[in-house]
Amino acid sequence: MTAPAALRLHHRRAPSHWRTIELLSDVHLCEQGPRTFEAWRMQLLSSDADAILMLGDLFEVWVGDDARAGPFEQRCIDVMREASAQRTLAFMAGNRDFLLGEAMRAASGLEALSDATVLNAFERPVVLSHGDALCLEDVDYQRFRATVRSTAWQTDFLSRPLPERQRLARAMRDASTAHQTKHSPALWADVDPAAALQLLDAAGSDTLLHGHTHRPGTTQLSATAVRLVLSDWDFDGDVPRGDVLRLTAQGLERRPAIALTGSAT
Repeated sequence: MTAPAALRLHHRRAPSHWRTIELLSDVHLCEQGPRTFEAWRMQLLSSDADAILMLGDLFEVWVGDDARAGPFEQRCIDVMREASAQRTLAFMAGNRDFLLGEAMRAASGLEALSDATVLNAFERPVVLSHGDALCLEDVDYQRFRATVRSTAWQTDFLSRPLPERQRLARAMRDASTAHQTKHSPALWADVDPAAALQLLDAAGSDTLLHGHTHRPGTTQLSATAVRLVLSDWDFDGDVPRGDVLRLTAQGLERRPAIALTGSAT
């Protein structure tokens, strides 16, 4: 069976020395979220994991790698460069930061993860995805996604001056926020179960890990298949939130971010 049309499966084998892998997503880093930045910084620098895999929407918005010269972006680069000297740090593009490219990855010490990736670790294949390509019910978004992921659109967009790209990104983000506020979060499009099962069948896996939907939890897709949804991060609101999934030889475990517990263990 093939993967859903919007995704192509890629494979990554975990090195034998990895004992703990942490996964997180939807941190939405931005200058207006200083406590979220600090919680993320603490996670990357204090974790005891051998690898941290970030499954998209690391940044609230990314308009091209020339934006990395900004002061806030440089702080993020400094954190990732320091973390990548201690452990493997990998990044998968999300719907907010799909324009993050090789120049930014090189500056930050990031390895690239394709969407979707079959991670073979501890003698089990686990499928990793950001998740947006599987939200098939949101037809308008899927049309938009196909447009902005095209080479023609990206070439045109990246040819524009940085200030113009930043204005356009703010306008698109505001339009997305306005669209969401018209509906209860419970009615926001979720991952299509049939598409998720199709992806797992193509990968020969029974476990899907993804973010994007901001609905952390575990869903049984079939008698043998399951999907685990990563939390979004927000430490600047009234109720701080953020968690990671830890994958070890013993299985998968959801844990709160270090900033919530004060401990990496």
